[in-house]
Amino acid sequence: MDPESEGPQIIKVTPLQQMLASCSGAILTSLMVTPLDVVKIRLQAQNNPFSKGKCFVYSNGLMDHLCVCEEEGNKAWYKKPGRFQGTLDAFLKIVRNEGIKSLWSGLPPTLVMAVPATVIYFTCYDQLSAFLRSKLGENESRIPIIAGTIARFGAVTVISPLELIRTKMQSKKFSYKELHQFVSKKVSEDGWISLWRGWAPTVLRDVPFSAMYWYNYEVLKKWFCAKSGLYEPTFMINFTSGALSGSFAAVATLPFDVVKTQKQTQLWKYESHKISLPMSTWTIMKNIVAKNGFAGLFTGLIPRLIKIAPACAIMISTYEFGKTFFQKQNARRQQC
Repeated sequence: MDPESEGPQIIKVTPLQQMLASCSGAILTSLMVTPLDVVKIRLQAQNNPFSKGKCFVYSNGLMDHLCVCEEEGNKAWYKKPGRFQGTLDAFLKIVRNEGIKSLWSGLPPTLVMAVPATVIYFTCYDQLSAFLRSKLGENESRIPIIAGTIARFGAVTVISPLELIRTKMQSKKFSYKELHQFVSKKVSEDGWISLWRGWAPTVLRDVPFSAMYWYNYEVLKKWFCAKSGLYEPTFMINFTSGALSGSFAAVATLPFDVVKTQKQTQLWKYESHKISLPMSTWTIMKNIVAKNGFAGLFTGLIPRLIKIAPACAIMISTYEFGKTFFQKQNARRQQC
């Protein structure tokens, strides 16, 4: 007898409940992954001190944010002296000398956009998946690819202008009136499309990542369930599937991540100082290959895997756990 036809009744989760589950996952992911990036940035700053106007990429586990060094002296969290001997030594010294809260330095401002972007992304993915399953059938293998592509494309498009404004605001305190004037001037000079500068390299990295991630995640989840003789995946199955699928996608899209980082830096220099119009994504890629060979496109593979694998695992397992919780709540209400 087909186990799928005899499986338990699937209780639907509302879009609001999906948003709450993804929001919880986003916050937990940030709390768990951010310390890794804070330590990495502190080590970078120790080896190559950040000068005023220098950019560095800050990741909270959900999104990469371009941060600009503007403060003088050692007041900024990323400039504090530490004399670290390595990653573990940095962890211990930061906690001992500065307090455990320092491991989450710079996190709150980045969550303002990262959490909404994650909520949009995961909720849209599930809603699109449900719609496509109703049209194409439950076992259509293309559904994760299509839903993942559209959901990520939409989330990046919505957030891209806000990220540009956030980066600009780091260099100067804007009132709401000044912010409106800045946006209006930018639109009048360069057109609405200028608000989406930096969108292309982000899409080139994130959309393929999303398509590969969701496809592999769904395949691995089903495979682990089949091997374990389970109808529904456990927390550990979701966690492991998320880590593995995130790792696969991270390796495959690393060249676009390398290009995106360079593009972000060029955009900041152009927007702030009007220094040389940023090169196109493909020009940057060709320059990297010409200078460092194809290996240059895979610079930072290990650090990216160390960051992406746990972030994907924590996010998806927490999200699925949240949905399961709401499913049980909904089932109880139906029985009453």
